[in-house]
Amino acid sequence: MARAVIFGCAGPTLEAGERRFLAEADPWGFILFARNVEAPAQLGRLTAALRDTVGREAPVMIDQEGGRVARLRGPDWREWPPALEECERLPTRALRARAMFLRYRLIAAELAAVGIDVNAAISR
Repeated sequence: MARAVIFGCAGPTLEAGERRFLAEADPWGFILFARNVEAPAQLGRLTAALRDTVGREAPVMIDQEGGRVARLRGPDWREWPPALEECERLPTRALRARAMFLRYRLIAAELAAVGIDVNAAISR
């Protein structure tokens, strides 16, 4: 039975000791950081390996707000201005809301393509 904890890993691939630990600990899910990200194919392999250690579709999360807080960077992923700066450029609340909706739909598609299903983004 999965435990109500979230673990990360040390680098862009899982080491044997990490695999053993994660299999035994059986965390609810995983979180990734910049240290885990090199390229789309590598990241897809890492998310699959994390899930393989627990034998289920455990949630994998990352902070990918755009701007200063972005673990996935160019040239492989889209670079975004800070959300507040993007909103300040738009004249109406409706346009700002639409822009944020589209921004996070695009980010979600990029995350899903590499096996990440939770974006730990905060919008103000």
